[in-house]
Amino acid sequence: MENRKVYYGLMEVAGMRLYVGVSERGLMFVGSDGADIGELERWTVRKKGIDLTENQDKIAPFARELALYLSGARREFDLPLDFAGTAFQEAVWQALLRIPYGQTRTYSDIAAEIGKPDAVRAVGTAIGANPILMVIPCHRVIGKNGKITGYRGGVAMKEQLLRLESAGSALPKAAF
Repeated sequence: MENRKVYYGLMEVAGMRLYVGVSERGLMFVGSDGADIGELERWTVRKKGIDLTENQDKIAPFARELALYLSGARREFDLPLDFAGTAFQEAVWQALLRIPYGQTRTYSDIAAEIGKPDAVRAVGTAIGANPILMVIPCHRVIGKNGKITGYRGGVAMKEQLLRLESAGSALPKAAF
């Protein structure tokens, strides 16, 4: 099997530092705020056959959409996604993509939506494996009791994204 090229770069926007990875087919990875390149490298090791190449030009259109989202000027993403997981993970991620901007769902809601109401923990695990933070909006999933629960980017990042969407207020202007 031939290695698949993933172009990556670091974007700094709204006080966040995020690694972004894209293929010729679309956005594959959005990292956690402040995480080093190791987060992206660990993801590629799990995916096998991925050849990382730094290229800011390739990530630029994706970085622009993320910057607009984080500045409050964009609510939806238009650029293509390129993700692959198990059938269960992909069902969960597709359900996440259907959560409207500014709304939340519980893990139980997602489990019921994919027809697996008893698979709440497995849904949580699939959400934790989401490679494309913000764009596949796993930050919109909260605990049944309304509590903000774990997030690969950290609970503070999740709270920041939920505040952005619920208040409609913008984060500081993008700079990259």
